[in-house]
Order: sequence, then C-alpha cells, then structure tokens
Amino acid sequence: MFVKTLTVSALNNYIKRIIDGDVILNNVSLKGEISNFKLHSSGHIYFSLKDNLSKINCIMFKDKAKNIDFDFKEGMQVEVLGRVKVYDREGVYQMYCDSIKMSGMGDIYLAFLETKKKLEEKGVFREEHKKALPKFPKRVGIITSPTGAAIKDIINVARRRNKSTDLIIYPALVQGNGAIEEIKKGIEVLNSKPDIDVIIIARGGGAIEDLKAFNDESLAMSIYKSKKPIVTGIGHEIDFTIADFVADRRASTPSAAAEITIPSFETLENEIKTLEVSLKNTINFMIDKKVSEVKILENEIMKYSPETFIVNQYYLLDTLKEKLNHMIKNNLSIKNLEISNMYDKLSNNNPLNILNKGYSIVKNEEDHVLNSKNDLNENTYINIIFKDGDVKGEFSPIKE
Repeated sequence: MFVKTLTVSALNNYIKRIIDGDVILNNVSLKGEISNFKLHSSGHIYFSLKDNLSKINCIMFKDKAKNIDFDFKEGMQVEVLGRVKVYDREGVYQMYCDSIKMSGMGDIYLAFLETKKKLEEKGVFREEHKKALPKFPKRVGIITSPTGAAIKDIINVARRRNKSTDLIIYPALVQGNGAIEEIKKGIEVLNSKPDIDVIIIARGGGAIEDLKAFNDESLAMSIYKSKKPIVTGIGHEIDFTIADFVADRRASTPSAAAEITIPSFETLENEIKTLEVSLKNTINFMIDKKVSEVKILENEIMKYSPETFIVNQYYLLDTLKEKLNHMIKNNLSIKNLEISNMYDKLSNNNPLNILNKGYSIVKNEEDHVLNSKNDLNENTYINIIFKDGDVKGEFSPIKE
C-alpha cells in the first residue's frame, strides 16, 4: 500500500481543515474543572478544562471574558460554550470559549457518562447494530408530547414534503416523572403495529435536567431492541443524549428528524424515474438476451438439420474425391518418373547403343562377344555387328 509522505505543516493544515469542518466541534458545550488558570495582561483568559481522564486547553478573549459574572478560579466546575480549533503553528488544538457559567449539574452529567460508558462496553452504540431507514415509508410512528412544539414542527415538515405519508402519534410525556415508562410503552405499541415503517422519538430543546429521561439506560435498551428503525430528534443541535447514541439515526431537531424520515415528492419522483430507466434497461437486456439465445438455437437447429447433414456429406464426398484424384495423379506422376529414370538407365547400359557411335561388336559362332585378339584363332567363325547390319565370315590372320 502506498503511503504519501507529508510535511509537518501539511499534516497540521489537514487536521485543522477536518476540525474546522466538523459541525459538532464548531458549537461545543463543555463541562469540567478549571486548572492552570492565567489572566493575561491583555485581558485574555487562558486555562485548562479537565475531568478525571483528560483535559483540554481553553482560551477566552477579552471581549468575551468581560461578561463573566462570577469569581473565576482554579478547581471550579464550569460549563463553557465555544468551538474547538487547531493552532496549526504549534500543532495543538484548543477550545475558544464564547461564554462560561458555573455548573450546578455535576451529578447528572456524571450519571450520563457512567451510563454511556456502560452501554458502550455492551456494544449498544456499534454501527453494525443500526437498522436502515425505509426509503419511502407509508406510515411513520411518532412518540412525543401531543401539545409541544416538536409535533407541530414534524407535521409541518411532513405536509410540505409528502402529504401521502401517514403520521401515527403516540402521546407521551417527554420529561419528568413517568416520561421514561411512557416512551418505552410507545416503542412497544408501535413495534406491535405491522403497518408502522419507522418511529420518530422527539421533543423540543431544554436544559440538561429536562432531557434526563433520554439518558436512561432502560430506555436506551428499548430503543436498541426495537424491531423497527428509530430516529431521534431531541432538543437542539448541540444536545446529545444516550437515546441519540443508540438510535438508528440521530437528528439535531424534531424538524430534522422529519426531514430525514419522510422523503419529498421530488425524491419520490426522481426515484420513480430512476426505476423506470432501470426497468427499461432490464427489459431491453432481457429481450436482447432472448434474441441472442434464439439465434444460437437457430444455428444449432441448422447445424443438426437433415439438409445441413446432406450438404455436409456432399461437401465431404467432394473433398474426398478431390483428394483421391490428386493422389492418383501424384502416384502416376511418380511412377512415370520412375519408368523414365529406369528407361534412361537401360538405355545408357544397352550395348547396342555404342553401335551408333561408330563401334561394332564381334561375336563367335557361339554368339559370345570377343573382347581380345587372343579370342581369335585361325579360321574362327565370326559375326561382326554394325549399326546398320552384320557381316559373317571366317577370320584369317595376316601373317607378318
């Protein structure tokens, strides 16, 4: 695997862009204990905010710090609102605080952290447990207060986006005594209805103690065990609850939950067009495939038809006939050449052929060829053969 080598500046700039683009980190409410407090001569405040496990450096500029209305000192539990930024020259991140207040809700937050840690260890928040939302739900179940702003926002969004979507409201308390049990009962009831496609749990914003019900472990497990996907729209954008972590989708507000859950008519129309194109392509593909299969079958039928068989046999017969004629002609040519060569050899070795060169052959009366004068005796009968005839007589030697 190729790993690109970065400069230190490039790495710090990259991390800075990631943090700058994070919505949550640009609007963070943070609670902790003040340490390393310093008041600069410029009027800026520098300090660290820590809990039992870690800390973060913070800065509050003069124009914001002048609004602090309590005695700011070490060891104090506070809540700060601000944004996390990277100081890229030093390669550190820190929180830039816009406001700060004393914290009187330490126990609630500690309980939240304890529950969150416990459920994290159980794997309740893992992504693989999240259920997919239906693309086009016909019926949406809503668990919320029937008189709050949340239900009004959801109804307005639903009417604007898709009036054909049915909203089934399960009225429930969303804070105070009885809220947890009513919300859990709502999840149970809506899960029992087969025509409910997805569930929204919603409430408007509020202080941290107002959201206590949504940080309950038993409610979190009810959401986790739900057979139907659940979307939470609890509080404002900066509010996070245990219910948000365990839900299949978390929306920042009730309106955003409706936007996520209920598709618009435009989305539906685009999906229909996409399906139409896909269907046409599929049908055309199937037609082309069947046409191709028919052509293959036609070729197979032609290949094995009697007519094709006879034609092929005629073709084979013609081919064999042509090969046979070629072999016969070739063999005749070879034999003619052999005969011609044999004739030439016989002609070259025929003793009568020397007569044409002016020679003659002498034979005795026994028809034996005389090759030497010693074969001649006085009064020997001889036959001299010339090319144009022969002469017979007796040989009489000339006396020297």
